[in-house]
Amino acid sequence: MGTMLLWPAAAVLGFLLCTAVVVALGASSTARYEHARAAAGQQAQRAAARASGTHPAGRRAAAAPAGGGDGPRRPQAVAVAVRPAEAPARPVVAAPGTAHAWWLVDEGAQVLAGPFDDRIDADWAALSGGLAAVSVYGAPRADGSVAPRPSPADRAWLAELGDQLDRLPEDWDALLTDTDPLTTLVVEVAAALVEAGLPLHDAAGAGTSGGVCLVPETASCGVLVSWRTHDRMGVQLSRGDAALEAVQELMDAALADTLAELGFVVQTFGASGVPLVTAVR
Repeated sequence: MGTMLLWPAAAVLGFLLCTAVVVALGASSTARYEHARAAAGQQAQRAAARASGTHPAGRRAAAAPAGGGDGPRRPQAVAVAVRPAEAPARPVVAAPGTAHAWWLVDEGAQVLAGPFDDRIDADWAALSGGLAAVSVYGAPRADGSVAPRPSPADRAWLAELGDQLDRLPEDWDALLTDTDPLTTLVVEVAAALVEAGLPLHDAAGAGTSGGVCLVPETASCGVLVSWRTHDRMGVQLSRGDAALEAVQELMDAALADTLAELGFVVQTFGASGVPLVTAVR
């Protein structure tokens, strides 16, 4: 009987000892965790205090007064670098004879601000200053308005367009006049195509690279528009007749769609279906 009671008693005693060890270890682990947590918090606070004086955005507190007073320091706001609006809120008196530049004018064409080196600066000044103004290139008049002049970018564009118009075929030589509506139309068509990145074919020179051909159609007072491939494909037939016909058809259709999207009235001419531009919408 004594032996039978000894083993249950030993099991209970062992269980109690194990429980005590577990409780002791848990209490020790919790204490170490709380100590480490407190130490980490203090370290973070010290680091923040050290960094507050040399933060990239500036000091968080104002410097002590020059007299060395012991009064509490006031927080100092940190300034953010913002491009200032150069345009004033009232009209600017521009001296007549000032060199051509960009100006901001109101609805009455009176100068509000300027001069600016380029249009981007003028538009930025209007936006940042909240001005209801438009940018104009020119020189100021005595009455405070601006005499508009073509900007350097406009002059460069007109020179480029003139070079492209010099490529027109000889069919245009007897038609191009300042008062002929067909002249205005062909210039508009050429300008739209060049702006779209499509050069004119150099029919007046020895160009072989191809491009857009513009031919007058006087019966309907329109402009025939077609694509000319490089001489290697169109003359030497480097890829055969079938490829040439397919490319010609696809490019003519693309030209018709492009001009229609750019605001021209486009029809098909003859059995070949060449695009014919008759007007501007």
